[in-house]
Amino acid sequence: MERLRRLALEGLPRMYEGADRGFVFRVRRHGEAIVHEGHSPRYAAIAAIGLAGEAADDVSAILGHEPDVLLRALQAHGESSDNLGDVALVHWALTAHRWDDREGTLRRLLALHPGETPQPAVALAWCLMALSVDSQAPVGELRQTLARRLTGSAARAGVFPHVIDGRDGARSHVSCFADFVYPIQALATHHRQTGDAPALAAALRAGELIRRLQGRAGQWWWHYDVRTGEVIEPYPVYAVHQDAMAPMALHALREASGKDFGEAVDLGLRWLEASPELQGGSLIDEAAGLVWRKVARREPGKLARYLQAGASRIHPDLRVPALDRILPPRAIDYEDRPYHLGWVLYTWPRPSTS
Repeated sequence: MERLRRLALEGLPRMYEGADRGFVFRVRRHGEAIVHEGHSPRYAAIAAIGLAGEAADDVSAILGHEPDVLLRALQAHGESSDNLGDVALVHWALTAHRWDDREGTLRRLLALHPGETPQPAVALAWCLMALSVDSQAPVGELRQTLARRLTGSAARAGVFPHVIDGRDGARSHVSCFADFVYPIQALATHHRQTGDAPALAAALRAGELIRRLQGRAGQWWWHYDVRTGEVIEPYPVYAVHQDAMAPMALHALREASGKDFGEAVDLGLRWLEASPELQGGSLIDEAAGLVWRKVARREPGKLARYLQAGASRIHPDLRVPALDRILPPRAIDYEDRPYHLGWVLYTWPRPSTS
């Protein structure tokens, strides 16, 4: 983890374009060069959450200025955004940095009615997490409502749907790994603060399910069937799932329940170090100073996931056969994003000096 922390601390400055432009959407390999593409306030908020656990001098060195500059820019975005997930992440980031002026982002979050409107499960989980981190916010009833929405949505197979109380078209039966991670983390954290037993039960069901379905080499698979809890399409396998998102959810679950998920976390990290899909190669690229985004199938577009979603919609047990032979999972996506490095720092904080 020291190695991954070092790459995160060295990679984030390369993804930051200063106070006026913020964090990029991604860096991507283009020939021999690493190029910047786009900008993302959402990814900036996640990077800020990760940096909140670092020493103040180190944060200033990474950004090239005091963190207050970044936080003011995030605050302005959070107070005006119509995206619930963005607002929740900004509020979480401001709270993590002990930013006193958080009333505007809290008002904006409440104005988007997260307790009653159809929303992605991830956005609702970020809301619950943000309001749990900001434990002094006078929104106890909303915390309970968000927890109930999340737990109720996973009542059948233990899988959180991609969209709660809404429709997601022909893929409404498909959930992704992120739809597990963030609700597990939020519900476990909420339970620790309130003793909410149904929240912990739902988080444990989901955590045990992803542990049971984890690949033999440690892969955290991508798409799941909301109806049955089974894997629909395993690939891509994302680096951020292996070294940050799965560990941070399972760490939160361990803290809430006392159950040990360390073996599954370790297995996921070992996959990142040496992937069988890459014949023992790794997404960790020391020469580039980056961790590449994912191992995917060699396919046009997102063909495999659409084929498997269509087949499984016809019947939960139906899958397109022989995809590993027809569309082998050997392609590396040569990009990295700031949120990946932010979650690495959040998941694996610097050792306490106290």
